Amino acid sequence: MSFFQIVFSPTGGTQKVTDVFTKSFCPENIRVDLADRSRDFSSFLFSPEDVCVVSVPSYGGRVPAVVGSRLRQMKGNGAKVVFFVAYGNRAYDDTLAELQDILTDSGFSCVAAAAVVAEHSIMRQFAAGRPDEQDQRELAAFAGQIRMKMELGADTGSLSLPGSRPYREYHGVPMKPQAGKLCTQCGLCAEKCPVGAIPVADPSKTDSRCCISCMRCVAVCPQDARRVSRMLLAAGSVKMRKVCGGRKKNEFYM
Repeated sequence: MSFFQIVFSPTGGTQKVTDVFTKSFCPENIRVDLADRSRDFSSFLFSPEDVCVVSVPSYGGRVPAVVGSRLRQMKGNGAKVVFFVAYGNRAYDDTLAELQDILTDSGFSCVAAAAVVAEHSIMRQFAAGRPDEQDQRELAAFAGQIRMKMELGADTGSLSLPGSRPYREYHGVPMKPQAGKLCTQCGLCAEKCPVGAIPVADPSKTDSRCCISCMRCVAVCPQDARRVSRMLLAAGSVKMRKVCGGRKKNEFYM
């Protein structure tokens, strides 16, 4: 039996959720970065004895298209999977249902799932600092419940999760990071971009048609040179204030 941690976390929030859970569930695991566009994801062939933890962020209430494509290349072969959706305190809409469909189609056996609040990847004031201590306690307790269920050999039948089919439409957001005067063209953003939206030959540019607004380039830039439009950010913050306000609860399914 091997444990795998399969994560798409451009700005670190989804990874933090996963790390808290796996610390209690499977501290020794093999990490697979779904943001690494150089990986051949079709090479991942799991076995029924394997256990996978899959974590993705919710983009507009959907699984990011590039993530779905990469997960569909994997061969689950009956491996058990616990999966997480991290969202920035608005709503996760159809993301859990879509992720369940993707994993089932890829041959995984869905054991448990959760929707967990993490700091918003663009407007960081929403759900700032989450997952916090309370979230961490909930994730650790969830890990213990799943381990007990699996050790007892309890039925891990189909999960009933919220979400609609067909899924809601998502056409991206207009906030595309651009490089400013501080850019030294070190190329780290181009190397780390999950979709290759930043030209290696000129990393000060961004292909807005390809960019998925994941903000990884903003997170990794050593010069703090990449940012989104302040005007769009301010407008978006005002628009999202009502729906992202208050403390949303995590939801656990098993």
